[in-house]
Amino acid sequence: MKIASLNFLLCALLSFFSNDSKKLQKATEHTFNVAEKQYQNMLSVAQDLKKYPRTTAPNGSLRYTDIHDWTGGFWPGSLWYVYEYTKDPKWREAAERWTESLEKNQYNDTHHDIGFMMYCSYGNGYRLTGNPKYKDILIQSAKTLISRFDPKIGLIKSWNEKMSWDGKTMFKYPVIIDNMINLELLFFATEQTGDPVYRNVAIQHADNTLKNHFRPDYSSYHVVNYDAATGQVLHRETNQGFSDNSTWARGQGWAIYGFTVVYRETKDPKYLEAAKKMADFYLDHPNLPKDKIPYWDFNVNQPGFTPRWKYDPNKLSYVPRDASAAAVVSSALVELGQHLGSKGRKYQKGAQDILTSLASDDYLAQPGTNNNFLLKHSVGSMPHGVEIDVPLVYADYYFLEALIRNQKLGKKS
Repeated sequence: MKIASLNFLLCALLSFFSNDSKKLQKATEHTFNVAEKQYQNMLSVAQDLKKYPRTTAPNGSLRYTDIHDWTGGFWPGSLWYVYEYTKDPKWREAAERWTESLEKNQYNDTHHDIGFMMYCSYGNGYRLTGNPKYKDILIQSAKTLISRFDPKIGLIKSWNEKMSWDGKTMFKYPVIIDNMINLELLFFATEQTGDPVYRNVAIQHADNTLKNHFRPDYSSYHVVNYDAATGQVLHRETNQGFSDNSTWARGQGWAIYGFTVVYRETKDPKYLEAAKKMADFYLDHPNLPKDKIPYWDFNVNQPGFTPRWKYDPNKLSYVPRDASAAAVVSSALVELGQHLGSKGRKYQKGAQDILTSLASDDYLAQPGTNNNFLLKHSVGSMPHGVEIDVPLVYADYYFLEALIRNQKLGKKS
């Protein structure tokens, strides 16, 4: 009797997950269908290779950014994912054109975001075409990135000097959790050149971030400010989150994604365990909505969390969600689940739930709307008062990446 009951339960579970997979497969097909329509429209509107689509402006128009902005690589990166899915050469041509417009950024040493700009564009381009010129540009980009590494501190400096929200602290050596995403470029450079310097910088940065950027529950601080002479931690604050002690949703996504990558490249179990606990914080949080698309910060309006920026709780009648955070997390969870074997089901299921939500009418735009971006309802920075409840180009990028990763996982199983 017990064996029969167990078999029945196992069959029911397999059927449940199979139905979920079929539902997500249909959602993937639908999403890329929408992507082709939206991005064809975008290409007809965005024709200046010096102006990169980023979001919707306050007046409702398409807002562009320039080559120096951290988001420039996401538009060509999204085009690469559409090409990967469809195999249609017209998308490859568009992706190449927009990717190559970023070439001079390989020398951009003004901030840490060269990994976002170049690996999302040239990295995908090299992965899909093997173009040797792309490899050379990526290696130079990695050289530029490690120029911001100080061995005394053991971390890559994120921004140049910046004032804190209360106007009392000048960050001399700020490191933000977002910086974890740039490490993938460094692992690539060592793999291609055989020079361990890039890998060593990435590991030192990951180790010090793991040591200093997290609370006991594995929620993340956004900004850690270090003494530029000694490497001592001076402040733990926020720049885009609700308060210094709150958990900014997209920052937690960067953390899960970044440490999953570091585990992939090193196979050191401490990184896998850390990524798992960071993901548990997200998935198990009592303030995570049922559809698993988070509020822009996990602690908005909660007791014990006091913003130091000009926050007006009456300005909006609701707390905005951040689809971009969900997209980043979904992509990270697809990979994280694969590294955990039989214990990875929770994370793969979490990814599938998020992706199903993002592919629904609640978040996925209708063709011809949303300034031709895919996802609605993202948040750039509430404290800065910009990009609130709008499309964001990087939300699209990580959404498409997650769908492709999940599709590949389905083919393996």
